[in-house]
Amino acid sequence: CGQLNIFNCPHTLDHDIIFVMTSTNFPLEQFFKTTEQIVVGKRQELQLALCCFLSRGHLLIEDLPGMGKTTFVLVLSKLLDLTHKRIQFTNDLLPADIIGIQILSEDRKSFRFHKGPLFCHLVLADELNRGSPKTQSALLQAMEERSVTVDGETYSLPNPFFLIATQNPTEHAGAFPLPESQLDRFMMRIQLGYPQKNEEVEILKRGDVRFKINDLHPLVTKDQLIQYQKKVDEVHASNELLEYIQSLLQKTRVHSHFKMGLSPRCGLLLLHSAKAWAFLAGRDIVLPEDVQAVAESVMYHRLQTQQNSSLQTQSFIQEMIHSTPVPL
Repeated sequence: CGQLNIFNCPHTLDHDIIFVMTSTNFPLEQFFKTTEQIVVGKRQELQLALCCFLSRGHLLIEDLPGMGKTTFVLVLSKLLDLTHKRIQFTNDLLPADIIGIQILSEDRKSFRFHKGPLFCHLVLADELNRGSPKTQSALLQAMEERSVTVDGETYSLPNPFFLIATQNPTEHAGAFPLPESQLDRFMMRIQLGYPQKNEEVEILKRGDVRFKINDLHPLVTKDQLIQYQKKVDEVHASNELLEYIQSLLQKTRVHSHFKMGLSPRCGLLLLHSAKAWAFLAGRDIVLPEDVQAVAESVMYHRLQTQQNSSLQTQSFIQEMIHSTPVPL
């Protein structure tokens, strides 16, 4: 690599700009090839998860039990060389079980903070909506500020920090639906969905492959990941591209099917995730296609229809993308 491929792109946003394709150091194809040993298919979902991580966001996986959510997360943590913990949320889980507690020292003259499972690079909050609202809210500061406060003392979380939460979209017995304010803390929401016929046959052939996860080797280091996150910040977005994102946001604010439109924060997250998509594609500038690729995962969980229909939300997002003029 190392060479620059300079060409005129048909979707040039600034007419005097010649796009420069740069070679990203992230081994995306090797990542896909390795994950295929454990996770069959799901390239789109894996790339969205990478975008979410490289944008310093957090991910919500909403799907039925048995769809491979935990395996999906474990493979991510192994290949990205991230320390990980899994927290099973239940009705009786307490905030201290997640954050940690103050323990009286042996000399009984002072307290020592014993860190909870939240203090690692990748946290899997399994069945988050099974936890009580008080326990759910214990994650808010960690997700927003990358730190937690206990008894007036603030403790920083490891860098990088990535929270992936799962929830069951249909089973609500004993569950506490996440409030809008907490849903908004997740940059993306994805579904793994049922596999294709040939993919499911391959899954049946392989049997239980979770024991093979320990045999995987990291493809990158934590220091490299931090550098990739900085490179994503440097990806350029033209004024025309920013206006395109604003047009998408504005359409949600005037549509009668929605209780409320998307916020400016959603616009920022949409921009950051589109930058990450462009970075993984080896570009240093954002195209409208990058925005379109991540739009549904960023917008879906922030939109509420009057009839509360998920199909209406998906249809509207797709219609909105196709009907909004793309900058030339």
